[in-house]
Amino acid sequence: MATVAPRAASALGQRRESRPALARAFDTFAPYVIIGVLLIAWEVAAQEKLVIPFLLPALSVVLERIGTDLTSGALAYNIGITLYRTVVGFALAAMIGVSIGVLMTRVVSVRWFFDPLVSIGLPMPKVALLPVFMLWFGLFDASKILMVAFSACFQIIITTWHGTQGVDKELIWSARSLGAKDREVLWEIVMPAAMPQILTGLQIAMPVCLIVVLVTEMQMGGRGLGDAMLVAARYAQTPGVFAGIIEIGTVGFCIIKGMEYLRKRLLVWHQETMREETTV
Repeated sequence: MATVAPRAASALGQRRESRPALARAFDTFAPYVIIGVLLIAWEVAAQEKLVIPFLLPALSVVLERIGTDLTSGALAYNIGITLYRTVVGFALAAMIGVSIGVLMTRVVSVRWFFDPLVSIGLPMPKVALLPVFMLWFGLFDASKILMVAFSACFQIIITTWHGTQGVDKELIWSARSLGAKDREVLWEIVMPAAMPQILTGLQIAMPVCLIVVLVTEMQMGGRGLGDAMLVAARYAQTPGVFAGIIEIGTVGFCIIKGMEYLRKRLLVWHQETMREETTV
């Protein structure tokens, strides 16, 4: 009887440790399993003629079209052009958004000027101003990149503003009492404390940049994934349209995962990363 209790306790402890591990594995692989099931159902429905092939081509046909685009070099070129416009527009939006957000916290006149503009611009569908950008900046990369930066900067401004404004005042007072100057308080206290919210705004803005780039490519042309997909639709090439959907979804997935990885690397010192590493 004396050995039964320790064995039972150890078995119970192992069961408690195994349950969270199984739950974490399920959370990790369940989305991929669901996507795999949907792709199999897509192929079966197309092969069994449950849907008109023109409306829904088989997955194998779509993958063959992707392979053709890949071997010809068209896919790499289109992805490169789209990512170039996305990254440059995102970088411009990040520089403008973070700068204005910080200044709105520290300079009253800047907050008075930008507060109503941001309040109006944030909920507004920025793509509606695309004709204006086309008239002002033409039909080439400049108008696309500026449209991307304009569409994404409002979210970055809001998150940066609230992040820097919400820093614990006691941290700032303590730094000032130790003789820290304004620049030292900004870069060593305010920015690190606000970094999680700033990165959240950047994570939200990055997919927005990709979406806006695709919209501008469909409207103005100039190669890229959006233009290739629109050309396929114009010539009624259904496999090309669905190939574009898969290509865009894959690029978007990689961008989101890349931003998550970057967040973990930049916040390796923060409690949210430590909590993720220690929580089973």
